[in-house]
Amino acid sequence: MDTKHLTVDGYLDTVPAPGAAPYTARFELVVSPTDDAVDDVIWSCTTSKPGIVHELLTEIQPGDLLHVSGVLTQPHNAAEPARLTVDALEVLATAPARALQEMVLDRYGDYVVVFDPDTDAVPVFTALGQWVGEAESPDTIGTLIELHERVNGGDA
Repeated sequence: MDTKHLTVDGYLDTVPAPGAAPYTARFELVVSPTDDAVDDVIWSCTTSKPGIVHELLTEIQPGDLLHVSGVLTQPHNAAEPARLTVDALEVLATAPARALQEMVLDRYGDYVVVFDPDTDAVPVFTALGQWVGEAESPDTIGTLIELHERVNGGDA
Protein backbone atom coordinates (compact mmCIF):
# COMPACT_ATOMS: atom_id res chain seq x y z
CA MET A 1 0.00 0.00 0.00
CA ASP A 2 1.17 3.48 -0.84
CA THR A 3 0.66 6.25 1.73
CA LYS A 4 1.23 9.99 1.71
CA HIS A 5 0.34 12.94 3.92
CA LEU A 6 -2.44 15.07 2.44
CA THR A 7 -4.35 18.25 3.29
CA VAL A 8 -7.58 18.93 1.43
CA ASP A 9 -10.75 21.04 1.62
CA GLY A 10 -14.11 19.47 0.89
CA TYR A 11 -17.77 19.34 1.74
CA LEU A 12 -19.19 16.72 4.09
CA ASP A 13 -21.32 14.48 1.86
CA THR A 14 -23.39 12.48 4.37
CA VAL A 15 -24.02 12.35 8.10
CA PRO A 16 -20.85 11.04 9.83
CA ALA A 17 -21.26 7.60 11.42
CA PRO A 18 -19.47 5.66 14.15
CA GLY A 19 -16.61 3.62 12.74
CA ALA A 20 -16.13 -0.15 12.85
CA ALA A 21 -13.79 0.09 15.85
CA PRO A 22 -14.77 1.75 19.15
CA TYR A 23 -14.13 5.52 19.41
CA THR A 24 -13.80 6.00 15.65
CA ALA A 25 -15.87 7.78 13.04
CA ARG A 26 -16.23 7.49 9.29
CA PHE A 27 -17.47 10.05 6.81
CA GLU A 28 -17.36 10.99 3.14
CA LEU A 29 -15.89 14.21 1.84
CA VAL A 30 -16.67 15.71 -1.59
CA VAL A 31 -13.51 17.27 -2.98
CA SER A 32 -13.66 19.54 -6.01
CA PRO A 33 -10.26 19.91 -7.68
CA THR A 34 -11.85 22.29 -10.22
CA ASP A 35 -15.02 24.36 -10.28
CA ASP A 36 -16.70 21.76 -12.51
CA ALA A 37 -18.99 19.29 -10.68
CA VAL A 38 -17.92 16.58 -13.16
CA ASP A 39 -14.49 16.55 -11.51
CA ASP A 40 -15.82 16.06 -7.95
CA VAL A 41 -14.31 13.14 -6.07
CA ILE A 42 -15.78 11.49 -2.97
CA TRP A 43 -13.14 10.54 -0.38
CA SER A 44 -13.82 7.87 2.24
CA CYS A 45 -12.44 9.16 5.51
CA THR A 46 -11.95 7.74 8.99
CA THR A 47 -10.53 9.06 12.24
CA SER A 48 -9.72 7.79 15.70
CA LYS A 49 -8.81 11.18 17.21
CA PRO A 50 -11.24 11.60 20.16
CA GLY A 51 -11.84 15.33 19.64
CA ILE A 52 -12.50 14.91 15.93
CA VAL A 53 -14.76 11.89 16.51
CA HIS A 54 -16.82 13.85 19.03
CA GLU A 55 -17.11 16.87 16.73
CA LEU A 56 -18.08 14.71 13.74
CA LEU A 57 -20.75 12.76 15.61
CA THR A 58 -22.28 15.69 17.49
CA GLU A 59 -21.72 18.98 15.70
CA ILE A 60 -20.79 18.67 12.03
CA GLN A 61 -23.58 18.44 9.44
CA PRO A 62 -23.70 17.45 5.75
CA GLY A 63 -22.76 20.40 3.56
CA ASP A 64 -20.20 21.82 6.01
CA LEU A 65 -16.95 22.86 4.33
CA LEU A 66 -14.06 21.09 6.08
CA HIS A 67 -10.27 21.44 5.96
CA VAL A 68 -8.76 18.04 6.80
CA SER A 69 -5.25 16.64 7.03
CA GLY A 70 -4.19 13.06 7.32
CA VAL A 71 -2.65 10.05 5.68
CA LEU A 72 -3.99 8.91 2.34
CA THR A 73 -3.70 5.17 1.79
CA GLN A 74 -3.81 3.89 -1.78
CA PRO A 75 -4.38 0.11 -1.87
CA HIS A 76 -2.53 -1.99 -4.44
CA ASN A 77 -5.86 -3.28 -5.79
CA ALA A 78 -7.33 -0.51 -7.96
CA ALA A 79 -10.86 -1.76 -7.25
CA GLU A 80 -10.54 -0.80 -3.58
CA PRO A 81 -11.14 2.85 -2.69
CA ALA A 82 -8.44 5.08 -1.30
CA ARG A 83 -8.93 5.98 2.36
CA LEU A 84 -7.96 9.17 4.16
CA THR A 85 -7.18 8.70 7.86
CA VAL A 86 -7.82 12.16 9.30
CA ASP A 87 -5.66 13.53 12.13
CA ALA A 88 -6.67 17.22 11.91
CA LEU A 89 -9.99 18.83 11.04
CA GLU A 90 -11.20 22.42 10.87
CA VAL A 91 -14.67 23.64 9.90
CA LEU A 92 -14.19 26.40 7.33
CA ALA A 93 -17.90 27.12 6.80
CA THR A 94 -21.13 25.61 8.04
CA ALA A 95 -23.85 24.55 5.65
CA PRO A 96 -26.80 26.90 5.35
CA ALA A 97 -29.73 25.61 7.39
CA ARG A 98 -32.62 24.33 5.30
CA ALA A 99 -35.34 26.91 5.42
CA LEU A 100 -38.38 25.38 7.10
CA GLN A 101 -40.64 28.11 5.71
CA GLU A 102 -44.07 26.48 5.62
CA MET A 103 -43.03 23.04 6.96
CA VAL A 104 -45.01 22.26 10.12
CA LEU A 105 -44.62 19.69 12.89
CA ASP A 106 -47.84 18.62 14.60
CA ARG A 107 -48.70 16.23 17.43
CA TYR A 108 -51.32 13.49 17.29
CA GLY A 109 -51.24 12.24 20.89
CA ASP A 110 -48.04 10.16 21.13
CA TYR A 111 -47.24 10.78 17.46
CA VAL A 112 -45.52 13.57 15.52
CA VAL A 113 -46.23 14.33 11.86
CA VAL A 114 -44.42 16.59 9.41
CA PHE A 115 -46.50 18.60 6.94
CA ASP A 116 -44.53 19.79 3.92
CA PRO A 117 -46.32 21.94 1.33
CA ASP A 118 -44.15 20.47 -1.43
CA THR A 119 -45.66 16.98 -1.07
CA ASP A 120 -48.91 15.28 -0.07
CA ALA A 121 -47.05 12.50 1.78
CA VAL A 122 -46.82 12.97 5.56
CA PRO A 123 -44.00 11.32 7.55
CA VAL A 124 -45.17 9.97 10.92
CA PHE A 125 -42.99 9.23 13.97
CA THR A 126 -43.67 8.39 17.58
CA ALA A 127 -42.94 11.21 20.03
CA LEU A 128 -39.78 9.26 20.94
CA GLY A 129 -38.57 9.40 17.33
CA GLN A 130 -39.40 5.87 16.14
CA TRP A 131 -40.37 5.74 12.46
CA VAL A 132 -44.02 4.74 11.98
CA GLY A 133 -44.43 5.26 8.26
CA GLU A 134 -45.53 7.72 5.62
CA ALA A 135 -49.18 8.56 5.18
CA GLU A 136 -50.10 9.06 1.52
CA SER A 137 -51.98 12.24 2.43
CA PRO A 138 -53.12 14.09 5.56
CA ASP A 139 -56.44 12.21 5.32
CA THR A 140 -54.70 8.85 5.93
CA ILE A 141 -52.68 9.82 9.05
CA GLY A 142 -55.31 8.40 11.42
CA THR A 143 -55.40 5.08 9.56
CA LEU A 144 -51.59 4.77 9.69
CA ILE A 145 -51.54 5.50 13.45
CA GLU A 146 -54.36 3.00 14.12
CA LEU A 147 -52.51 0.31 12.15
CA HIS A 148 -49.29 1.04 14.05
CA GLU A 149 -51.10 0.76 17.41
CA ARG A 150 -52.74 -2.56 16.44
CA VAL A 151 -49.38 -4.03 15.37
CA ASN A 152 -47.52 -2.71 18.43
CA GLY A 153 -50.18 -3.41 21.08
CA GLY A 154 -51.43 0.14 21.39
CA ASP A 155 -48.17 1.62 22.73
CA ALA A 156 -46.55 4.36 20.74
